This record gives sequence, structure tokens and C-alpha cells, in this order.
Amino acid sequence: MSFLKRQRHEGDRYPGGRIGERSGPRQGDRSVRMASPERHAQLRWARKWAVQGPAATRVFDFAATQGNVRPMREQTWTRRGAMAVLAGAPLAACGGSEKGAAGVEGTLEWAIAGPWRLEPERDRYRHPFDTLRFWGLAPGMTVLEVYPGRGWYTSILAPYLRATDGRLIVAEWDRSTATPAQRETMDALARRFADRARFGIIEHAVLDAESGPITAANSVDLAIVARNVHTFIAAGFAEKAFRDIAACLRPGGVLGVEQHRAASTGDPDPLARDGYVQEAYVKALASEAGLDFVGAEDINANPKDDRDHPFGVWTLPPELRTAPLGEPDNPQFDSAPYIEIGESDRMTLKFRKPETTAEPEAAESAP
Repeated sequence: MSFLKRQRHEGDRYPGGRIGERSGPRQGDRSVRMASPERHAQLRWARKWAVQGPAATRVFDFAATQGNVRPMREQTWTRRGAMAVLAGAPLAACGGSEKGAAGVEGTLEWAIAGPWRLEPERDRYRHPFDTLRFWGLAPGMTVLEVYPGRGWYTSILAPYLRATDGRLIVAEWDRSTATPAQRETMDALARRFADRARFGIIEHAVLDAESGPITAANSVDLAIVARNVHTFIAAGFAEKAFRDIAACLRPGGVLGVEQHRAASTGDPDPLARDGYVQEAYVKALASEAGLDFVGAEDINANPKDDRDHPFGVWTLPPELRTAPLGEPDNPQFDSAPYIEIGESDRMTLKFRKPETTAEPEAAESAP
């Protein structure tokens, strides 16, 4: 009997341990070049005319460390020039590798730096450039985004794929059976991305416990499940969700997963009620859907997150829940320690559909 069936029917623990090789450096291991005194003098001048405060210091220091500022003897600085450096601020927040062609339409840097972004201040926790590059996003792809929510990743993917002649499909709940909150979220997403000149045509599909194929088989280059594996588990169709996603991937296509990471030891909650999921279980779901594990990165890791929060992962930013779900907010609850932690510790995984695929194991029939 498969691992998932044993867990479901016999209550076995998910296998412990941090499984899988790390295909790149851990977050924070990157080195940067030191800015010369001449560059620092130049940046002090730019700050005076462009912007004040700690955020400005980070922006201009980032530009200097990346070598994006020429010595003063080679460049005459103006207010406009100073603001041009500042325009790279969203990329600076995304991580050390997020630099370069922010002004070139059609690049990923451009899509991340755009004024259409939703909550770009979260980039320091979610690192969209490094994450999407790890998953292999490329121009002209057909991308499936599963349960986009308010559209945090959609605000990057839609303009990028529109500009590069790609295709974006979002899989959502079936409107006829969705809860009022789910319908409200879907309506807000449709309104937010209604501008076809900027975001292109976003196709909509359905994924739930009773849905049929998400889209045509073997047609998707990259599928993204960002912070939603626990949603599948809580709704009782995690195995089906992974099978349906795998079915629409082309041979060689990739599934990228970002998920709140539970401790690798101890008894997991079979309903993932705190939002955290063991990495081994996500790998098992993908494997039984016929996908090969490619690698994992700690791009979105947060060692400050001990996972011990009164209202699950939603106690942390960006939700900052102060009471159990369904109850009124508690104004006496102190969120300061959770703001200090930041957003959750997350696994970032990559799976690939084999070029020659075998049929995934069929679900057991009911007696």
C-alpha cells in the first residue's frame, strides 16, 4: 500500500527528516562587492536630492554594491538620475540577485518592479525573482497558477506573460459551490486584473474535490501552488489536486510549490489546521501523482518561525490574526512578537513531469 494510503487508513506518521538535496546556496550566503568611497560620496549626494530615511539608504547602498553606479568623474548626477537609481527599490527588496533590467519591458525584473504590483513590501519574505527563476519561469510559457487568492503572484505573472506572448490560467473554486468568502475573493481578483492591455487575457479554470480536468492534458509548462497545499489537505482532496495538476503538465513541465513548512519530526495534523505541512508529505503527494522531485531551495526560509502560534500561521504577517477564525478581533492581543518574526518559514520545491510518464496509482475504490 502506498505511503499516502497508509497514512490515510492506518494513521502512520509522515516520514521525518529534511529530505532532498539543496540545489543552491541558502538564503543569506550571497556575497556582495563593497562600494568604493567615491561611490559612497556619490550616493550621499543622491540621497540629499531624491529621498531621505533608512529605506533610501538601503536602496542606494544596494545600487552601489551591485556596481550600478558609475564614479562621479564619469557621470553627472541630477535629481532625475538620483530617482532613476531609486526606481530599483522593489528589486533591492527582493534579494541580492534581483537586479538589472527593471526598465526593460518583458523582463521578469520589469514585471516585479511595476507599479501594478500587489503588496511588493512582502518581497523580502517571498523573494519572487529568485523563486520564479528557480521554478524555471521563461518568456512565452503557459503557466497555471492554482488558487491565486488576491493575486500576489498574478500581479507579476500576468504582465510578464502578456508582454512575452505567454498564457496564464488561474485555477479557482467552482463558483456554483463556493462559499461567499471564496466568491468575494474571486470577484476581487477579476476586478483587479480586468485591464487586458496591462495584464492580458487571464483564463479561468476550476479545481476542487469534484472538478474535471483543469485544462487540456499535457499543455502547461509551469504550474505554481503557492501557500495552498494546506488548503487542499483541509478540503480533503490533496491527492486529487496533485493528480489534476500533473495531468495538465506537459512532459518535462514543472510544478513549483511554496508552502508553510511544518517541523520534520512529530505527529503532523492530518487536516493541516495550523497551515503548516511537512515537506516529506508534499514530496509524497507529488511522487504519487507521477512527478519527479528536482530540488529544494531555502529561498523563503525563516529560522525565526518556531511554528508555535495561537492562531496558526495566520498569527504571523500578513494576516496578523488576533482571534480564532470566525471570532471578532481581539484588540488586547499583542501582535508585536509575531511582527518581529515576520512571515512563515516556507519550503520552496520543484518537481518535474517525466518525459515518459507512467499512470499514477489509482485511488482505492470505496467498498
